[in-house]
Amino acid sequence: MAAATIHVDVVSAEESIFSGEAEFVVLPGESGELGIYPRHTPLITRIKPGTVEITPAGGGEKQLIFVAGGILEIQPKVITVLADTAIRGHDLDEAKANEALRKAKEAMEKSQDKQEIATLQAEFATMAAQLAAIRKLRQKKG
Repeated sequence: MAAATIHVDVVSAEESIFSGEAEFVVLPGESGELGIYPRHTPLITRIKPGTVEITPAGGGEKQLIFVAGGILEIQPKVITVLADTAIRGHDLDEAKANEALRKAKEAMEKSQDKQEIATLQAEFATMAAQLAAIRKLRQKKG
């Protein structure tokens, strides 16, 4: 008997990042990490910046996608990730992420405006999550 699968769509405002069948998906939910198998209970929740890890149907290399937050909808046969920003794991740039993290930290230290500080803290958290995704991808390759 073939393993059960679930259709996964990961999309950003710019493009469709992934569309295909999967056996298992892990991603950063608002209240913690979510592991999703086929026939999961329906759910809609926000997601935090982090890595969506997709185990494709029939084996093959896991897909890692960095998301900078968004919305997750789970139906028994379909998972839809509507991401604010989504970047395929192999497209992540560690040097750019480190530079953006450094700039956000410097700007936070200089800023006096509470609104600006909150925005910079969100940017800092997103870049830190992106760097964690890069490290996770590097571990999988190594």
